[in-house]
Amino acid sequence: MSFILHAIVLAIALVLTTRVVGGVHVETGVPLVVAALVLGVVNAIVKPILSIVTFPITLLTLGLFYLVVNGVCFALAAWLTPGFRIDSFGSAVLGALVLSLISWLIGIVVPSPSKR
Repeated sequence: MSFILHAIVLAIALVLTTRVVGGVHVETGVPLVVAALVLGVVNAIVKPILSIVTFPITLLTLGLFYLVVNGVCFALAAWLTPGFRIDSFGSAVLGALVLSLISWLIGIVVPSPSKR
């Protein structure tokens, strides 16, 4: 149940991200839902592996390289999802940052079922 709620939050955040970041494009409907699900899976599986592998670089850059890791995961999700595209790597990094901020804000407003 929490994965579905997380996917819904990601879908809403993704729509808002496309409005804020000009280089991020996603079609509405099924591609939006698929993109949210793929983002959830990429964040759950690929992102922890990338975070461990790139930990020394992240440590040397005082955490700034983590933005690149987020951008890579965002771009990977776009590459895997038809109907979801990103114009450049800069758009991917900015899109991942905006998506994270919007998801965080939605998470504050709508608490998860485990916190009720």
